[in-house]
Amino acid sequence: MKGLLPYTINVGGKLMDLSEPQVMGILNVTPDSFYSASRKKSQEEVRERVGAILAEGGSIIDIGAYSSRPGAENISADEEMTRLRGALQTVRSVAPEAVVSVDTFRADVAKMCVEEFGVQIINDISGGELDSRMFDTVAALGVPYILMHMKGNPQTMQQEPHYGDLLVEMLQYFGSKVDKLHDLGVKDIILDPGFGFAKTLEHNYQLMYRLQDLKVLGLPILVGVSRKSMIYRLLDGTPEDALNGTTVLNTLALQKGANILRVHDVKEAVEVVKIVKKMLTCQNLG
Repeated sequence: MKGLLPYTINVGGKLMDLSEPQVMGILNVTPDSFYSASRKKSQEEVRERVGAILAEGGSIIDIGAYSSRPGAENISADEEMTRLRGALQTVRSVAPEAVVSVDTFRADVAKMCVEEFGVQIINDISGGELDSRMFDTVAALGVPYILMHMKGNPQTMQQEPHYGDLLVEMLQYFGSKVDKLHDLGVKDIILDPGFGFAKTLEHNYQLMYRLQDLKVLGLPILVGVSRKSMIYRLLDGTPEDALNGTTVLNTLALQKGANILRVHDVKEAVEVVKIVKKMLTCQNLG
């Protein structure tokens, strides 16, 4: 898409072109995710969700077994791995060649998912802050790494987050961690500014307004705003009411250079990509 930096990532030996925005469909195997309709517990529910993500045009399946909403239950690594093993067995039986990312901040969980189930991407909400072994593990596994910005942990992150200049601090945070990852040999890094993680409502909208500033780092950007509180609290609604607001923000994110949209509603996000792409291809026409 015009305006996006040319960038490819290696997913399981195949190149994925992120100059064409990709849609990542969320697969939650947690009992307490903030959006109740996204929770998938049985093998049949997982099977149906995988089929729907792919049928609606999603190119990445992001599976998570640890809820990162503020105040969520802190489960053990063993419990997280048990949930993921059951779900990934189903995912691989339905879609053995699908590109799958695992949403985890634990190095041992990441290692298990890649080695046992061929997961191609690690999506770490903590940017390596909650497990000091994560960077070394990702480097050894040789998979793309989604580096997210967050302060604190999921239990404490919304307790009065403060910043001098949010974007300056975020660029410093990303710059330092990208250098460490590159020094370890990690080749494919995707930046996630972490909407809703240790950020007030005002922080989130400031971040969206200035999203294009992150492009100075020369790395692809993932945006995950799907049905989050920055939408439904502003509009006095609930996560169930937040699809329209999600579509608006996804549209703005693409215009500001986002390469991946992480969403609950895949069909709608794919339509956003098509519409924005069409608009940008026509901007120089008379």
